[in-house]
Amino acid sequence: MRRGGDGCNRTSQRPPNLHHAAVPETHAHSAWSFEPAPDDHPDDLWALGADLEPGTLLAAYRVGLFPMPIGPRLGWFSPRRRAIVTLDGFRPSRSLRRAARRYEIRVDTVFADVVAGCARPGDPHSWIDGGVEAAYGRLHELGWAHSVEAWDLDGLAGGLYGVSIGGLFAAESMFHRRTDASKAAFVALVEQLRRPGDASRRLLDVQWLTPHLATLGATELSRAQYRVRLADALGLRPAFG
Repeated sequence: MRRGGDGCNRTSQRPPNLHHAAVPETHAHSAWSFEPAPDDHPDDLWALGADLEPGTLLAAYRVGLFPMPIGPRLGWFSPRRRAIVTLDGFRPSRSLRRAARRYEIRVDTVFADVVAGCARPGDPHSWIDGGVEAAYGRLHELGWAHSVEAWDLDGLAGGLYGVSIGGLFAAESMFHRRTDASKAAFVALVEQLRRPGDASRRLLDVQWLTPHLATLGATELSRAQYRVRLADALGLRPAFG
């Protein structure tokens, strides 16, 4: 595995046990060892290669990386400017609260359907391919990946999914079929993450700042600031399960 240096290497050693008592036990080990991207690394892309096995994904998230296919290869990203949403500072607007009330919120009832909706079938620009869908489906079966869903009388209207490790929730993608359904799911996600307490220490990672995420209260951290927040969050009790 390579990038501009050695961000990740194959290893025959079993990784250290980072299991949290409140997280389901899993046999998920990886043949790869990840190094975090240095603070001064100039690019968002840090490494290429490896696989999407559960242990590989969990090891990557624990050092601040997330995957995205780049053509036929697998890229591992650590953005120089990382977008997060601060849970204790999140204040949904009146219009957003009103929109959220139009939907019934459910958690983990149709995870595969949410990922499929986020994949935007037929869209050539979508990065969620069959391999990504299968990989996060396995993480969901093991208790690490979760979906927050907005439903109405016509069925699934929108939702989001991501990975929960300790006090980290790495939000991967969201979609909507009806107006504001993904926003309703996002409001519900924040409420879910606040519920166990320690809201100021928990980390809702949304990867890159976009105009849409800015309307939901997203801000940016440097890579170094993100790593400090991540280390603190990983020791907390998960908000799911």
